[in-house]
Amino acid sequence: MTAIADQPAKTTSRSWRKLRSNKSALVGVTLVTFFVALALLAPVLPIADPIGTDWGAIRKPPTAAAWMGTDEIGRDVLSRMIWGARASLLAGVVSVLIAVAIGVPFGLISGYFGGWTDSIISRITDALLAMPFLIMAIALAAFLGPSLTNAMIAIGLSAVPIFIRLTRGQVLAVKTEDYVEGARAIGLGHVPIMTRYILPNVFPPILVQATLTIATAIIAEASLSFLGLGQQPPAPSWGSMLNTAKNFLSQAPWMAIWPGAGIFLVVIGFNLMGDGLRDALDPREH
Repeated sequence: MTAIADQPAKTTSRSWRKLRSNKSALVGVTLVTFFVALALLAPVLPIADPIGTDWGAIRKPPTAAAWMGTDEIGRDVLSRMIWGARASLLAGVVSVLIAVAIGVPFGLISGYFGGWTDSIISRITDALLAMPFLIMAIALAAFLGPSLTNAMIAIGLSAVPIFIRLTRGQVLAVKTEDYVEGARAIGLGHVPIMTRYILPNVFPPILVQATLTIATAIIAEASLSFLGLGQQPPAPSWGSMLNTAKNFLSQAPWMAIWPGAGIFLVVIGFNLMGDGLRDALDPREH
């Protein structure tokens, strides 16, 4: 019994050591940590007002006073970048939480019960997966109305089929294991079996997929904001900053360079971290 109880701790320790030895994963964790820290500390950092205008400093290049320059109405680009990180990261995390909260239970039910329940959920999922993710998000955001909250809901709902399909596949592989059959044999009900025995064993792939989907959701939020369906001006968002910057690429290229670099770095950070988690949590590597 002691050996069995120690097994999860040993597995976690091996996974952590493998993650720490993965240099690309550490780069991803560092990038994500950096942007998360900026977003959380934005209210207390000594930076300019992100929506404060200065008509005497319109489209000024980077200087000691404005490290990333100013935009078309004199707002500090650095301040808007930091506050824009809050919108992008919030959209990524909340959207994925919505997708996981809806998709995982449906995937569990579909894979565990099978039969007509599985058929109905799978056919609906297949129909939703036939529509491109970003097109569905744009359609839902347009229907709900332009705002960051509606953009997060639209992105989250668009990502639900991904988690239904993933969870269903993992449950189909796990539900025939001996420990699940043993739980049935001692008379446990369906809900305890799904929550105590199946869900913990299908959670690692879901965690990896959630990390990778955050990157996709950040790109989707930037796309929606670029189209005017996400964060609304004057509130800062990397996507809306790019939308404005496209009109001043020759006069003020820094207006586009910084938000574009921010999106690139945070997305590659989540992707590298997700790849590292996938390698660390792969049971075939233990």
